[in-house]
Amino acid sequence: MFTGIIQGTAQIAAMNDREGLRTFTIEFPPGFCQDLAIGASVSVDGVCLTVTEIASPTAASFDVMLQSLNITTLSEYGVGSRINVERAAKDGAEIGGHPLSGHVDFTTTIASIRSSDTNRVMRFTIPEAFRKYVFAKGYIAINGASLTVAEVNRAEGWFEIWLIPETRRMTTFEEKQVGDRLNIEIERGTQVVVDTVRETVQESLGKLQPLLEAVLKERGIELEDLFPAPKSLK
Repeated sequence: MFTGIIQGTAQIAAMNDREGLRTFTIEFPPGFCQDLAIGASVSVDGVCLTVTEIASPTAASFDVMLQSLNITTLSEYGVGSRINVERAAKDGAEIGGHPLSGHVDFTTTIASIRSSDTNRVMRFTIPEAFRKYVFAKGYIAINGASLTVAEVNRAEGWFEIWLIPETRRMTTFEEKQVGDRLNIEIERGTQVVVDTVRETVQESLGKLQPLLEAVLKERGIELEDLFPAPKSLK
């Protein structure tokens, strides 16, 4: 498990491809690899990877399967690429962000960016299948960072996050540009609540549910807009 609090940025030092497998050797910031062992988990841009080799006091290697390459942004990286990294949380660790599994749900692109001296506002597109899980003031993980959704528009399919100076300093978000793809993990508690409520509504309304959704859509309302924000997000 991870907390979504990025502990630093790292750099891909080497890559080696074999059939159905790519090995990344990653150079970490000073102190990151202290007590790191083979078999340990590290979040690399939000993807949970397992240490397969300790390459040096500041570097480690990870094997990434073809499936993980296909469903995340790891397939786009090359030597020199910078990434967000976090060690797996230890028992009793403070959860400064929200619990993450390191299993990416989908990738998305940056639709727009607005920057000032103190803030950076990034808008992301949302695949239709996942729009029901994104709530204003709710949590979402982007490239491994636990962030709060500032605004969301399910009808148009986008959400926005605001980055404070500390987040901009500790992550790679400052380097990202419109059109770049990032890894997204939805908040599991939200998913459970939304799916449970939808199942309850479906059981109660039966064949009337599609009719209700159609009527609401004509008025620019999604069924999820009628749900209260899940308590886990408050």
